[in-house]
Amino acid sequence: MNGKEFELIAPCHFGLESVLKKEIIELGYEIVSVEDGRVTFKGDETVIPRANIFIRTAERILLKMGSFKAVTFDELFEGTKALAWEEYLPRDAKFWVTKATTNKSALFSGSSIQSIVKKAIVDRMKQTYHINHFEEDGDEYPIRVFIFKDMVSIGIDTSGTSLHKRGYRQLVGKAPISETLASALLMLTPWNKDRVLVDPFCGSGTFPIEAAMIGANIAPGMNREFTADSWDKVIPKKIWYNAYDEAHDVIRKDIEMNIQGYDLDPEIVKCAMTNAREAGVDKYIHFQARDVKELSNPKHYGFIITNPPYGERLEDRKDLPELYRTIGESFARLSDWSMYLITSYDEAEKYIGRKADKNRKIYNGMIKSYFYQFMGPKPPRKDKDNRHADEHNI
Repeated sequence: MNGKEFELIAPCHFGLESVLKKEIIELGYEIVSVEDGRVTFKGDETVIPRANIFIRTAERILLKMGSFKAVTFDELFEGTKALAWEEYLPRDAKFWVTKATTNKSALFSGSSIQSIVKKAIVDRMKQTYHINHFEEDGDEYPIRVFIFKDMVSIGIDTSGTSLHKRGYRQLVGKAPISETLASALLMLTPWNKDRVLVDPFCGSGTFPIEAAMIGANIAPGMNREFTADSWDKVIPKKIWYNAYDEAHDVIRKDIEMNIQGYDLDPEIVKCAMTNAREAGVDKYIHFQARDVKELSNPKHYGFIITNPPYGERLEDRKDLPELYRTIGESFARLSDWSMYLITSYDEAEKYIGRKADKNRKIYNGMIKSYFYQFMGPKPPRKDKDNRHADEHNI
């Protein structure tokens, strides 16, 4: 397989494609296309292990088998059968179509699409391996199908469990933000490891933990497994070992960070501390049970980055004006700070008492949310020796 080039599809949250694209480019791979909720890119045989281990903002990494137009089930069958499945699937492969999504297309029945794609792959494999029955007792090859405006894209899922599951979050609070979304939102801000970060609604700790992992350069996937790490026909084991070694080698061990997470509920704060310990970043984060109205900090030019409650249940919505008013008052006391918050509460600015400098629409699952960005002043330039601390501020 040496010298082989792979094309990959990385789905992500709608509205965050630019962050994912930047991550892929920084890893050294070439962007093929950017569409709503996904980025397609290509690379050599290192791309599957490195993308899974290092990318913070993708939901999963799919090995793209091909794309073609299909408006009938016959065309879907023939198009799928024409793809070179035997290049990747060994004779004993366990393969199934785990998901089919379709939008603005003639073919719209997910279950029918799944069944026809599976039949077409079996047909192709029968011809290649000259057998009529497949035991499917080997490694797993989950397959995903997207159809948009009658264009079919098919990929094999190299990740398995979704990439937001880093392996550290044993305990969750209610309405947690996903790790991939938290990472992407952090990357949209000018925060860096030399600046104070406070999350006054930290829940099970996702924002502080992801920030600490970014600051310490800890790869999000270095402590978990992936479906593709047993695909010897596709990627030699050595390539996986090299990628894990690289992840260990690039960790910044000698840094200090000032990251704080607060929540009203002492039990959820204990959860956050446990999760931070599992992620190996507990020494960088101070967690405490504290009300947002008590928010204060002696440091200058800090950041509030948070996911406050937004009244998922109707009975909670009556408390929102008061809550967001309190957020606004606490923020106003931190005169030179910046605040970034994601919420689906569309009257947030009104009660915070200030219009956001920027507002980005983001889909958190199926919930339309807003990422409100209240920019503080940039810190003054330091003397030359310390200047590197602020070089990344936007």
